[in-house]
Amino acid sequence: MRPSHLQAVLETEFSSALNGHHTPVMIWGPPGVGKSQLVAEIANQHNVPLVDVRLSQLEPTDLRGIPFKEDGMVEWAVPRLLPDAKRHGPKGILFLDEITSATPAVSAAAYQLILDRCLGEYRVPPGWVIFAAGNRQGDRGVTYSMPSPLANRFTHFTFDVNVDDWVTWAHLNDIDERVIAFLRFRPELLFDFDPTIEQVAFPTPRSWEFAHHALQKFESGSLILGHALQACVGDIAGIEINAFIDHLDNLPDIDAILEGEQLAMPDSIDLQYALASSLVGRAMQLCKAEDEQTDAKLGHILNFAAQFPQREMGVMLVSDMHRAIGKRLFSLPQFKDWASSISDVLLYDNH
Repeated sequence: MRPSHLQAVLETEFSSALNGHHTPVMIWGPPGVGKSQLVAEIANQHNVPLVDVRLSQLEPTDLRGIPFKEDGMVEWAVPRLLPDAKRHGPKGILFLDEITSATPAVSAAAYQLILDRCLGEYRVPPGWVIFAAGNRQGDRGVTYSMPSPLANRFTHFTFDVNVDDWVTWAHLNDIDERVIAFLRFRPELLFDFDPTIEQVAFPTPRSWEFAHHALQKFESGSLILGHALQACVGDIAGIEINAFIDHLDNLPDIDAILEGEQLAMPDSIDLQYALASSLVGRAMQLCKAEDEQTDAKLGHILNFAAQFPQREMGVMLVSDMHRAIGKRLFSLPQFKDWASSISDVLLYDNH
C-alpha cells in the first residue's frame, strides 16, 4: 500500500479508538522506507504522545513487570514504559517497533497487550491506539517468523515505496531540490535494495534524507561531497546524483520564469526534471511568504508548464505543485488554460 493510503488507514484507526472500533495495525516493509516516520507523523498531526517500545531490546519481564509480595500475595509492578493516562494523556499511540526482531518469549508476552489491551492489572487507556512495524524475513534483518497467534491479533498492511508520495513529503520537509529533481529523473533509485547482495549503503527514502544532509554540509563540486553521497546511498546512486548536480549550472533563471519572462526550455531531459522540481519548490516558498505577487508568479509557473516538449513533464510539475500547495492551484486563471492544453494527454489526478 502506498504511503498516502496507509496514512489514511492510520488516521482512521486513530480516530476510531474512542468509538471502540480500533484494531491493532501491523506495518510490514523493508528497512529505510519510512514506516516509523509515518507513525510519528500521525502523532505529530494530532499533537499526541508517541510511546515507542522497541520490543527487540526487551526481556519478557520488561513488558509483564516485576513481581513483588503484597499482603501475602504476588503483585506485578506495571512497567513505566507503557502508556498511562495520567502521565501521558488520554490519547496517544503505543508503537511496537521492530516487533519481528523480538524474541519469541517477548512476542508471547505481547499477545494479551495487543489483543486485549491489558497485561495483568494493567490496561491500555481507551483513547490509545496500537501500531506495530517490522521487517520481512527476506530483508536481511534480524527477524523471527511472526507466530500465528500474534499475527492474528493484527490487521496487516505492506508499506510500498511510491515516488509521488515521497516527493510530496520531500517538498513539505524542505528536502534539497536537487535530491528531489534527481529522483524524479531516476525514480527507480528511490529504493533499490537487493537482500541477496551484501551492501552497507544503498538507496532508500531514509538514506536519501542522509544525502540531503550531506548536500548541506559539503561544498558542491568537491571530492568530499562525491564520497559523502556514495556513503549515503551507495556507489552507483552516489556517482549518478553527483554528476547530475554538477550539470545543474545550465538551469534557466528560475526568478525570470516567475516574472513571466519567455525563456528557452533546456534540451536535456535531466535539466527539465531539475527545472520542474525547482519550480515546485519555489511555488511552496511563494505560498509560505505570501504577498500580492504570489498568484501572478504561480500563474507564470503554470504557463511555463505548458511549454515542456513532453507534455507529461508539465503534468508531473503541476501534479506535484497541487500536492504541495493544495486546491489553491485550481483557482488560478491559468489553470483552466493549462488543463485544456493537456486534456488529450490524461485526466488531471487531483487525489
